[in-house]
Amino acid sequence: MGHTDAVVVRALLDRRLVACGTILPAARSLYRWEDKLADETEVVVMLKTRSGAIHGLERAFKELHPYKVPELLAVPVTGGLERYLGWINSETSLTIV
Repeated sequence: MGHTDAVVVRALLDRRLVACGTILPAARSLYRWEDKLADETEVVVMLKTRSGAIHGLERAFKELHPYKVPELLAVPVTGGLERYLGWINSETSLTIV
C-alpha cells in the first residue's frame, strides 16, 4: 500500500472500526495473479478490532483500499490480556460507519 497504509489505518481509527493498526513494512509476497507469478514487496497491516465490527470494517476497507482485490483476513482471538481486550472493545464500541 505504500504511504496509503497509514491513511487507511487512520481512516479506520477515525471511524472507530479498529482500536489499533500495526504497520509492518517490507513483507515479501509470492503469489499467482492473472496467470503470472508475482514476487512483490508489500506492507502487512494488523488491524485489531472486535468481531462485532468486522462487517463495517470490511465495507470501509473495500472503500478505502486502492487494490482491486485487497487482502483482509479475520483471525479469531481465543484469549489475551483482559485489559488489552477490554481496550479494543471500548475503542470500537462507538463505531462510526
